[in-house]
Amino acid sequence: MADTQTKETIVFTYGTLKRDFPNYTLIQDLILQNDAAYIGTCITHQSHPLVIGPHGIPFLIKLPGAGHHVNGELYCVSTRGLARLDEFEGTSNGHYERLPIQVTKTENKGEGSDIVLSEAEAYYAHRSFGERLWEKRGRIGLSEYSQNNAKEYVKKEDRDKDVSFLDSIEMLLSKS
Repeated sequence: MADTQTKETIVFTYGTLKRDFPNYTLIQDLILQNDAAYIGTCITHQSHPLVIGPHGIPFLIKLPGAGHHVNGELYCVSTRGLARLDEFEGTSNGHYERLPIQVTKTENKGEGSDIVLSEAEAYYAHRSFGERLWEKRGRIGLSEYSQNNAKEYVKKEDRDKDVSFLDSIEMLLSKS
């Protein structure tokens, strides 16, 4: 990412945007356009709930101290790349909120390793439903969104066009 005029943001990915997961093609496209660069793997500094919602969609929930330390990846993203991620994650539609998170990255240097605490931003389930989703899932979450979880994921283009994303969340939450 050579353009020094562009503000860059460190983004923590924990779900379908990780390498070898269903939406990684967006990250690959950003990398090809010089709008993102892979930094490495990491884990959240604090525990957070990570649950699966409708369509197999992973949601990190802004309840620090609950759940597990969550594994993920860090990317350095340009302003233009961040706008594309925000659009993909539906931040203007109340799907996700991009908020700060602290992550710990292990740097391997010779025989030992250094723990590096970093500030990043993550896409959390929107506050209008996040905590209710955590409750609905019995306050049981994941430490990592796995390939097994990804088998349940339904891409946007394959979902029922007559049911909005937020309606699918509300339908899940209203089931007894």
